[in-house]
Amino acid sequence: MHPNQTGNGDDRSQPDLSRLLAASAAGDQASFARLYDLTNARVYGLVLRVLKDRSHAEEVVQESYLRYWQQADQYSATRGNVVNWMLTIAHRRSVDRIRSEELYRRRGSEYANANAAVPPTPVVELVEQHDESVTLRICLSRLTSLQREGIELSYFDGMTYPEVAAHTSTPLPTIKSRIRDGLRNLRNCVKTGEQ
Repeated sequence: MHPNQTGNGDDRSQPDLSRLLAASAAGDQASFARLYDLTNARVYGLVLRVLKDRSHAEEVVQESYLRYWQQADQYSATRGNVVNWMLTIAHRRSVDRIRSEELYRRRGSEYANANAAVPPTPVVELVEQHDESVTLRICLSRLTSLQREGIELSYFDGMTYPEVAAHTSTPLPTIKSRIRDGLRNLRNCVKTGEQ
C-alpha cells in the first residue's frame, strides 16, 4: 500500500478511529479502508523516518496494516489512543526490519569471511621460496656451462643479449640460441621439479 496523503489521523478524529477500528475487528472492510485513509500518512511518515528507504517503508506499512487488521480486536482504549497503538506497531515492525537486514548483512559477511582463501603465513611463503630457490639452483647446475653463463649474465646481471655477446666474444645469434635453449631446459626442469 502506498501512502495516500488524504488523512492526518490527528487526535480530533480519535473517537471516529476507535469506532472504525472496532468495526474492522468485526470484519468491516469499508471501515478498515477509511481507517487506512485517515492514518496512512502518519504511519508511512514514521516508518520512512526509521528505515530511510521508500521500498522497505512501503513493505513495512503493508505489514503493519495487515497486523492492524488481524489484531484490531486486541486494541484497548485504556492503553492509549488508536494512532499511538498503530504507530507503536509500525515502529516495532520497522525496528524488526532493521534488525533483520543487519542480521542478513552480518551473515553474508561471516559467510564471505569463512569461505575466503586463507592467505599463506610468512613461514609457508619462506619455505616455498626456499624450495623454489633450491630447485632453480639444481636446474641451473644441469645446464651446459655456456647456457648457464649466458642466462646468468642476461637475467641475473642484467646484460642485454648484445652485451652478453660482447662480454663473451661470441656471435649474437649463438648467444640468443644458447640462452633460448638454456631457458627451455630450465623451464622443463623447474616445471617437473626434478632434484
